[in-house]
Amino acid sequence: MAQKPSIPKGTRDFGPQETIRRNYIFDTIRKVFHRYGYQPIETPAMENLSTLLGKYGDEGDKLLFRILNSGDFLSDVSQRDNFPASSELLPFVSEKGLRYDLTVPFARFVVQNRNDLVFPFKRYQIQPVWRADRPQKGRYREFFQCDADVVGSDSLLNEAELVMIVDDVFHALNMKVQVKINNRKILAGLAEFIGYPSALTDITVAIDKLDKIGLNEVNQELLARGISEEAIAKLQPVLQFKGSSSEKLDLLQQLIAGNEVGRKGIDEVKELFGTLAELKPGLEYELDLTLARGLNYYTGAIFEVKSLEVQMGSICGGGRYDDLTGVFGMPGLSGVGISFGADRIYDIMLERGLFPKTASESTFVLFANFGPSETNYCLKALKMCRELGLNTELYPDADKMKKQFRYADQKQIPWVVLAGETEIASNCFTLRSMTDASQQTIAYEALPSFLAQIKVQL
Repeated sequence: MAQKPSIPKGTRDFGPQETIRRNYIFDTIRKVFHRYGYQPIETPAMENLSTLLGKYGDEGDKLLFRILNSGDFLSDVSQRDNFPASSELLPFVSEKGLRYDLTVPFARFVVQNRNDLVFPFKRYQIQPVWRADRPQKGRYREFFQCDADVVGSDSLLNEAELVMIVDDVFHALNMKVQVKINNRKILAGLAEFIGYPSALTDITVAIDKLDKIGLNEVNQELLARGISEEAIAKLQPVLQFKGSSSEKLDLLQQLIAGNEVGRKGIDEVKELFGTLAELKPGLEYELDLTLARGLNYYTGAIFEVKSLEVQMGSICGGGRYDDLTGVFGMPGLSGVGISFGADRIYDIMLERGLFPKTASESTFVLFANFGPSETNYCLKALKMCRELGLNTELYPDADKMKKQFRYADQKQIPWVVLAGETEIASNCFTLRSMTDASQQTIAYEALPSFLAQIKVQL
């Protein structure tokens, strides 16, 4: 009995229409990246585990897909009466893993290629990443990220530029979103304020789950992570505060301006907001004091974007990292970046019907096939249409017209060109609209420019 084909949970196939729509998202994001001077790079799907481990926190490390070494990977494991524990065995059976994100591989790339790069280096990258997560709505084990990063500059102008990129991308995609901004220095200041400066990671990992599990559960997790009830109580005014961004800054001024790291975070947020107000008046964003983004490498501004139309997790996020390249032997190189979650963006646009009609069309015009002589008659016009940038097909077989029209319908081809004995005798074509079945006669030489004009008007 033949095996039933399947794919791993948390992965998806994409048919032609889905792929065209996804490419529409990628192309839109890519155009905005180019507009701001970002250059493309690509890195391998797999990295050495030594590159990946320890960069995402304990929870992130657990979600890494490890690749089994090829060949006799147990040959170097010494024979013992008791089989080695998995932690001892792992280095022998797996030395590589699928990339978890694009930021850590980018940091590795920068260090390896530092002599060939011009700093500040602005790069973008559109590639898939893999996480051994539990699949659910909007969460996949294989998904694309669209990243933009600047390394080699401490200027907060970079943060402002990334926020404007976010606004430009979602405006172009016709999506209504909420841009949230915070600063890890503020969070570090709060950790110091409640008396647990060394527990910043535990605090941020818990706070980052606030939207998912609620305040009570966050407080319980903080307690389980060793934070005292008294310290958790001091954190509540921040976690529950609902004022405007300026009011939140006033609250922070009262609570943490007395410690150096907290004051630095407040100053950075004020400078960023001031720059955004100058560069793009009317841009909507807010200071979210509960935004934590639990990745260990963030050190300054952090960003998160959520849809205002569909209930879903973050669709874009990022932040400042001061020394990510230091672990690869190039300390002191600061960077900041954002990452667009293309798969979640796709799901939202599909649910909301935001894809333009042209994002579903793979072919604009189909030349029908009446036979060899009629086909030869069409070839010059076919070539002219393609030269004008029109996606054009010639039906390969002289099948019944009903079958050829059905082909056009199923592929959502809006125009069909007909050329039979009558058209050849008159040196013209009959152009049929598949939208309303109307037909018109067009002179042979005029057809390509006529179709091109229709395309421009769409």
